[in-house]
Amino acid sequence: MTAHAATAAPDKLDAAVLKIAGVVVLGAIMSILDVTVVSVALPTFQAEFNASYAQVAWTMTGYTLALATVIPLSGWAADRFGTKRLYMLALLLFTLGSVLCATADTIGELVAYRVLQGLGGGMLMPLGMTIMTRAAGPHRIGRLMAVLGIPMLLGPIGGPILGGWLIEAASWHWIFLINLPIGAIALVYAALALPKDSPEPSESFDFLGMLMLSPGLALFLFGVSSLPETGTITAPRVWVTMLLGAALVIGFVRYSFKPRHPLLDLRLFRNRNLSIASISLFVFIIAFMGAGLLFPSYFLQVRGESTLQAGLLMAPQGLGAMLTMPIAGMLADKIPVGRTVPFAMALIAAGFFAFTQVDTDTSYLLLCGSLFVMGLGMGGTMMPLMTSALRTLTNHEVARGSTLTNILQQIGGSIGSATMSVILTNQLNKSAPIPGATDPRTGEPLTEASAAIASQHGLQVPLPPQILERGLEFVADSFATTFWVGFALVLASFIPIAFLPRKRQPSPLVEETPGDAGERSAAPALMH
Repeated sequence: MTAHAATAAPDKLDAAVLKIAGVVVLGAIMSILDVTVVSVALPTFQAEFNASYAQVAWTMTGYTLALATVIPLSGWAADRFGTKRLYMLALLLFTLGSVLCATADTIGELVAYRVLQGLGGGMLMPLGMTIMTRAAGPHRIGRLMAVLGIPMLLGPIGGPILGGWLIEAASWHWIFLINLPIGAIALVYAALALPKDSPEPSESFDFLGMLMLSPGLALFLFGVSSLPETGTITAPRVWVTMLLGAALVIGFVRYSFKPRHPLLDLRLFRNRNLSIASISLFVFIIAFMGAGLLFPSYFLQVRGESTLQAGLLMAPQGLGAMLTMPIAGMLADKIPVGRTVPFAMALIAAGFFAFTQVDTDTSYLLLCGSLFVMGLGMGGTMMPLMTSALRTLTNHEVARGSTLTNILQQIGGSIGSATMSVILTNQLNKSAPIPGATDPRTGEPLTEASAAIASQHGLQVPLPPQILERGLEFVADSFATTFWVGFALVLASFIPIAFLPRKRQPSPLVEETPGDAGERSAAPALMH
């Protein structure tokens, strides 16, 4: 897209741009919904494959590791082969992996097919952001990013609802088979709507960088993902892999400033706009995505709701985000994000605070109202931050910039969810044991907390009601304590947000050839 095309109608998203946005949204819906839908199915996998929780958890971990491996490659590959053909390849891999998952006869096969799914899914989001940023141009990126943000925010809400319904109404196979028609439509749509590729491969592949970064990220995230299962960072499975992964990533950071075209261009962080927005996004993801995953768990474990009911109770959050996201996108194109994001974060903090006060019978009206307020804030936070990160990059830098932000989101989300899960688990483990009582499903000793949770899920636990009531209160207090940690992290995100730009940023040169980009370092003129 030329500079003129991007700026000719800065206040209007024309039909061609909206068609491109439709392709990207379809891909985003598949990849984001898939993660939350599968998390709901883990107990079903245990029963279906006669496997332990640790074994079925690999269906999530394997997917995450595949993402970590392929995301760093997406920036180089987009410039080398073109975004359209690479995006269609990602859709094909994801859809093929989904169909194969539905045919799995063993837990090992399912994990292997989930890895294939992750190789496609890992490219969908960074490529989608690159395609949309180039299509919209700097003047309209805020509104177009708001379109992409809808599936990102609704996925955690719609996933449990869809997954619970499919498993109850059909079978677990359909949580994967549903991607077949969507993937087929997305492939045809992409072939028709995305502009023809004209890649100009001028950069050599950074093979040494790939050998350090991809395994490093995978090892680090494997260690982090093992935290909830082991319950402690001192377990060798956690600290050894995290240490090895961190060493490889640090080695890559030191090395990446030497080659002319590194796999991941950290020189982009010289752009102050990208740096501040990326740090803000990273802290926000740790805080909200970590504790946010525990909101449905509270409804399930403390209030005894079904998966479908818990998903419906989370719906106000999505409704709030849908209301503010289009407005936030429009404002992001006209007003510096440093003037709007702090107010949106204040809404998130206000809504989040209510969950620090939860007990066994907290009003659903209060909790749903708080989720709605948080949704209002989320709609005005995530996508404006991503818009700010990418707005001042040139066409050639966008693919590398979106890769950077997606890696930070992946790491932040993994750290946040693992940390909150460990805190909650450790709190629950402090519950008093019940002498002689064992879980009839696993044979493990029961505590007051685990007995209360089991009874909430319909398991007949032959214990006095006062013990179950005391255990349920303990579980509620454990959630409240964990939410306090999440609330503190939400407040911490105000620190980097305070440094977001409060003045309008100049637009970059929208058109620049890869050869031109290689002759210079990353945008010092864009720094403020």
